[in-house]
Amino acid sequence: MSSKGPIQEAPRSVTRVVSATVTREGGGFLVHRPFPTAELREFDPFLLLDEMGPVEYREGEAVGAPDHPHRGFETVTYLLEGAMQHRDSSGHQGKLQPGDVQWMTAGAGVIHSEMPDPAFTRTGGKAHGFQLWVNLPRKDKMIRPRYQELPSEKIPVAESPDGKVTVKVIAGESLGQKAVIETRTPIFFLHFWLLPGGKVSQTIPKEFNTFAYIISGEGVFGSEGRTATDHQMVLFAPDGHTIQFSQKGASILSVLLIGGVPLNEPVVRYGPFVMNTEQEIHQAIDDYRNGRMGFINP
Repeated sequence: MSSKGPIQEAPRSVTRVVSATVTREGGGFLVHRPFPTAELREFDPFLLLDEMGPVEYREGEAVGAPDHPHRGFETVTYLLEGAMQHRDSSGHQGKLQPGDVQWMTAGAGVIHSEMPDPAFTRTGGKAHGFQLWVNLPRKDKMIRPRYQELPSEKIPVAESPDGKVTVKVIAGESLGQKAVIETRTPIFFLHFWLLPGGKVSQTIPKEFNTFAYIISGEGVFGSEGRTATDHQMVLFAPDGHTIQFSQKGASILSVLLIGGVPLNEPVVRYGPFVMNTEQEIHQAIDDYRNGRMGFINP
């Protein structure tokens, strides 16, 4: 995937623009969620996108997601502001600072907690980030859990020749840069910043399901020039090899562009468990209740 080279065909069209709903998750933190909702259940191979915040916490107010299990998919946590601490039932611990990414393959199952860093809780401040759930194919649902944790400085960044577009390449490729993250199925996860006059033409495989999520600013998307703004998700039709969008107005456009090969497999989900059959969900619940996913030590 690269945004270099001449355009050989019309860009993909936009099928829908979906506005995120506002809800509370975990210990009560604010979430903007474009899916799953009543309007959009899933976007194969993706199961959920949560924009955590943005919210300004006073001293001692910050909240997170205490101990909870996962099985059958991956969580991608991308922090923009604030500081988070991660612990899990296998003894793994980590910390996310602004710009960092954690790509967790839950696989057969893990219990983890995602809480504000104690120092951040004491001082307060702005918290903002994203969590994307990526479904695992049937053959990988019971693999051993794995973590890929990347500090911001190790994530490739590229800039367009005119200096009006910057991209952070979390997964996939763009503007000649290739991500260092390994994915179980073909996926791209790109964070673009467009200055006034900035335009993007991102080449993608035709079979990829692709969407954009606007973090801030306003943009014009697709062959028909659909406008979208903060907390909106733009869904593209599978009718071309390029995604085109441009900045609109006076503000910088900050946008995630995410796509992947659909699995086209049955999806049965129950909260933090995503499997292919009801029986597999019952087994996940039984394994969790009987401690077979482990425990987080105090």
